[in-house]
Amino acid sequence: MSDKAYEKYYVPAQSPWPIVGAVALFLIAFGAGTFVNEVTKQQPGFGGYMLAAGFVVLIFMLFGWFKNVIDESMSGLYSAQMDRSFRQGMSWFIVSEVMFFMAFFGALFYGRVIALDWLSGGSNNAMTFEILWPSFEAMWPLLKTPGGIETQAMPATGLPLINTAILIISSITLHFAHTGLEQNKRGQLKLMLLVTLLLGAVFLCLQVYEYIHAYRDLGLTLASGFYGNTFFLLTGFHGMHVTLGAIILLFVFFRVLKGHFTPEKHFAFQAAAWYWHFVDVVWLCLYVFVYVI
Repeated sequence: MSDKAYEKYYVPAQSPWPIVGAVALFLIAFGAGTFVNEVTKQQPGFGGYMLAAGFVVLIFMLFGWFKNVIDESMSGLYSAQMDRSFRQGMSWFIVSEVMFFMAFFGALFYGRVIALDWLSGGSNNAMTFEILWPSFEAMWPLLKTPGGIETQAMPATGLPLINTAILIISSITLHFAHTGLEQNKRGQLKLMLLVTLLLGAVFLCLQVYEYIHAYRDLGLTLASGFYGNTFFLLTGFHGMHVTLGAIILLFVFFRVLKGHFTPEKHFAFQAAAWYWHFVDVVWLCLYVFVYVI
């Protein structure tokens, strides 16, 4: 008989939250598609309500699921192996998010590098150019659609540059919050984490204002062809990720106020920081390829 001691591994009971999350994502996906179609065709419908309902269900799911995990963690049910599982799970989640954005950046690359050349008669596509779009000019951004809809480009200065500075600063403040936690400086931790949350909220408010400016002043809408589609697709999905990151950091902030984390045990904080830094890096790439180049 071996007297080797095995590490316990907690197996949670069946949970309703994955199916609740699936319902939320379905409502968001179907509602967003319907809402975009309604906005493009200027036909009011139920898409916006379905999209809002999806976000409500998603937030409800996050509150419920996070509460269960927090209760399990604070009850001492997790082992070192469970902690390693959480780290691997968060790492693979961020990898999947990288692939998610790579698909959209890939679409942008294809349109700008390949499709532009193809439409302008490059290679052996001279007949295509003459038949499909005789007046086409190979330039980026495309400010006119084949149907004659004209728009203006969103400049890299102004709000986009301010938002870039805000996200960079938010990563710095979050780093100082993490340093405060590791050094058990609770005041620094709370202040820097609160500043990070406020910066995230300002970023989202400015992005909403940017969208209003795009629609009202620049004529940059979802009907603005490939440029408008890629602009709102990339910035919109990034804004959604910033919102999710801010919600996660808000949960972490409440836990900090309750004294849940210690310098030795704080992976929930670390996972939220990983995600926030990832979102910031995505924005830097987005700012360069969508706004600047």
